[in-house]
Amino acid sequence: MEKLLTPKQLCELLQVGQSTVYLWTHTEFLPFYKLGKSVRFEENEIWEWVRQRKRKSSGRATMKYDINALLG
Repeated sequence: MEKLLTPKQLCELLQVGQSTVYLWTHTEFLPFYKLGKSVRFEENEIWEWVRQRKRKSSGRATMKYDINALLG
């Protein structure tokens, strides 16, 4: 197992806010390890998670977000 990332390190890696990382963790949207009251992330697992979410362009000019689709 490689070195585990902290939430702050994951924010920097993915270029998202800390509240986003905690929301994704709370809803179990991304893989994480629970160590006591702390959470940690394995970088290889995170990159695999990112790859699984790759989408092809639909050709539409506008983007619409559905929070339920993002969380589930």
